[in-house]
Amino acid sequence: RVLTWTLVTGLSALHAGLVFSQEYPAKPVRIVTADVGSLNDLSARLIAQGLTANLGQQFIVENRGGASGTIAAQTVAKAPPDGYTLLLYSGALWLGPLIQDLPWNALRDFSPIAAAVKSPNVLAVHPSLPVKSVKELIALARARPGELNYGSSSIGSGNHLAAELFKSLAKVNIVRVGYKGGGGMMNAVISGEVQVVFGAAGLVKPHAASGRLRALAVCNTEPSALTPGLPTVAASGLPGYKSESLFAVFAPARTPAAIVSRLNQEIVRVLNSAEMKERFVNGGVEIVASSAEQLTATIKSDIVSIGKLIKDAGIRVQ
Repeated sequence: RVLTWTLVTGLSALHAGLVFSQEYPAKPVRIVTADVGSLNDLSARLIAQGLTANLGQQFIVENRGGASGTIAAQTVAKAPPDGYTLLLYSGALWLGPLIQDLPWNALRDFSPIAAAVKSPNVLAVHPSLPVKSVKELIALARARPGELNYGSSSIGSGNHLAAELFKSLAKVNIVRVGYKGGGGMMNAVISGEVQVVFGAAGLVKPHAASGRLRALAVCNTEPSALTPGLPTVAASGLPGYKSESLFAVFAPARTPAAIVSRLNQEIVRVLNSAEMKERFVNGGVEIVASSAEQLTATIKSDIVSIGKLIKDAGIRVQ
């Protein structure tokens, strides 16, 4: 009788969860993200458009920028775990707490739903620098330790970590010069104020095409469709190198598994549509469309591997 009751109870809970997920969403859903115009914002808006069309409820993007993403993250962490408040954010969500004191833990305070898209970084130099390959850049940096500079946006940003990983693996000393944002960083390398940059493909590509920058390699593990003909850093003289910015969707912790599963299925469906793939590529990002389990594994791996880089390089926001 105990076994029968347990089985019935379990089946009842499963049935309730399935019904709950089928009825979801029954009202508008908000997707909280960073500043207008950011890759977070672009990704959130395209996903919201697709979900709105497919599910018959409004998915509304709410921009809560500033304070290094803390406002957006805290808004969602404190929201009811009912699937009606979501977060779309970059790897800063799980790497930020390794760099500064932040009031959340990505795996404790959020339910991972899906890794949505990624933005590969591109290693580029000012055309005046006498290098045309990764190997030549490494040789020059070793010959002139501390004399070359690289531009970076905020401490702990994807481009900052990309440069520090390069320095670590190549055993070179290239000095960081910080700027307020990606725009300032790109202006600095275009003007020759700094010589090297690890910029998002969407930012670097037009300047490389015009000759204002010389793109040397893409930081993906494999060549990117966003940068046709450009080799990877790893295949160009620095084995094991990989750096890309991942953008993922989360719900508050303790969101019902049925809702997380439904959202994952629908987000993956949106991302894999031909129209959305084209729009994302035009926006400078690649589709990932992972499972929740794959996203969780990536977060755990990043916390270990990139966490070691952050510690070894002494990267810290005071």
